[in-house]
Amino acid sequence: MPRMDALWEMERVPYGLRRRRDLRSLIELYESNYLRFLRLAPALHRIEEAAISRVAGALDLHLVILERSKYTTTVSLSYHFVDERHFDAEPNAQIRVYHDVHAVELLSHWRRRHGRGMYRRRSGYMPELNRRWTMNRFLYKWLRFCTHQGHLFLGDTAHSEMRGASDS
Repeated sequence: MPRMDALWEMERVPYGLRRRRDLRSLIELYESNYLRFLRLAPALHRIEEAAISRVAGALDLHLVILERSKYTTTVSLSYHFVDERHFDAEPNAQIRVYHDVHAVELLSHWRRRHGRGMYRRRSGYMPELNRRWTMNRFLYKWLRFCTHQGHLFLGDTAHSEMRGASDS
């Protein structure tokens, strides 16, 4: 029977990612995020500056190219909330796509928190690894949600076509 602290460290993850939070599993998560991101933006190289994916019955999803280099592209992916007083981009995910190694990493994001968890300190605990794992698990789930809604960035236009629920 597994130790309780080992179970505590594991999350509900797809079969291929059922591991402790170690460097190897984090790299596998980056690779899985790359595949999910490719489903969402298969022609990222054709997006000049920005694109909007519109799906009937869902919020518009905004993708902005922040930086491009030979081996990486950094993008912002977010929903936009506007009212008469202010504008919010949420979760305002800053994502780096590593083209050469086929990996995607969530660099930063903002989302509302409903409470703070209490974590006990234990031997071998690595806060930075845990932080990156948690952030990139969020990205993994969110990319899945976006593609299930039917979002798609085609790249040959500034705005992706309006797609109905039956089109996805």
